[in-house]
Amino acid sequence: MKGVEPGRGESRQGESRQGGSRQVEPAEDAFHQELAFLAAYDSGPRPPGWRLTPRAVVTFVMGSGDVLALPKGASADGVPSRLLISPKFVGERALVERAVVTLAGERGLLLVGEPGTAKSMLSELLAAAVSGSSQLVVQGTAGTTEDQLRYGWNYALLLAEGPSPRALVPSPVLNAMRGGGVVRVEEVTRCLPEVQDALVSILSDRRIAVPELSGTDAATVHAAPGFTVIATANLRDRGVSEMSAALKRRFNFEAVGPIGDLAAETALVRRQASAALERVSAPFAVDDVVLEVLVTAFRDLRSGVSEEGWAVERPSTVMSTAEAVSVATSLGLADAYFPGDRDTLSLLPGHLLGVVRKDDPSDAVRLLGYWDGAVRRRAESGARTWRRLWELRDVLDA
Repeated sequence: MKGVEPGRGESRQGESRQGGSRQVEPAEDAFHQELAFLAAYDSGPRPPGWRLTPRAVVTFVMGSGDVLALPKGASADGVPSRLLISPKFVGERALVERAVVTLAGERGLLLVGEPGTAKSMLSELLAAAVSGSSQLVVQGTAGTTEDQLRYGWNYALLLAEGPSPRALVPSPVLNAMRGGGVVRVEEVTRCLPEVQDALVSILSDRRIAVPELSGTDAATVHAAPGFTVIATANLRDRGVSEMSAALKRRFNFEAVGPIGDLAAETALVRRQASAALERVSAPFAVDDVVLEVLVTAFRDLRSGVSEEGWAVERPSTVMSTAEAVSVATSLGLADAYFPGDRDTLSLLPGHLLGVVRKDDPSDAVRLLGYWDGAVRRRAESGARTWRRLWELRDVLDA
């Protein structure tokens, strides 16, 4: 029941607060006004090193529902006295509250779930709200080294001067420890076990030893108050490295699952696809009926059962909300750049076929089975849009 809304519209589209242009703004820039407002709005107790109170962090992620007004006497530069905090995460408030409590206790947080369930975006939002920056990130891969979790060296300076603080190249983890911030480790289970093990001592001892600088004040870097780690891991990845029991014990696990409500997921897909088209200055004009059919098909294939309770054979590919957004965006772009060339709905079978073939080309047969089952039965019930989809079955046979 999870997902993330785009809502990255506080800065002018494509314009960074630092100047220049970027395709996607980091959360602390996209929502800088909301973060500044919440810092002034809630003056309650904050854990050491936090920019916002835990309650304000939850409000930032989940939205305020109503317009909030700054307390009498409270103010902040460039911040309005009243503001509606946009909802950014579609899911259980309790999950976000548990995540915030975990971070307040300076314990590691591990967000697990299938691909495309917005784990990375949730970690970005939490990091931005807690420490003011979401950009201390280590991307886990099979090629990630221990240096990327600890530190490396500028070898030109190392050869010229020998080991020195000036020659040391800090990792994002080391920078977060020094500044008392949140560091994000994406796809932690893609790292090799010996690399993962570097996190065990970091999360336990809250310090990193630099033996090369032994005898100096820089020989040990201690974590400042507020330092913690948010990691993510996909449940359906292949060839990943299982986390050790020691590392698992140092994290609180939170499972982030797919969005449970059709209307909520459809609205989310529309908002994210609209935002994607806005970045290229194109209107999103895909009909609501087409969008609902798209999301319904994804939900049926994802869960293995239709809305009516009919059995559906699931493809190997994860039919995530993120994939649905990608297809909706493609439909919107086709409509914007090739207006009137063809019915937008007629493009849907081809895009669905492209999605299900990603992991296993033979899954095209499963999609055809879905057409011969759920799509046909809905067409026979008289639903006009599904009847049109049934007429497009030949696209899947090509």
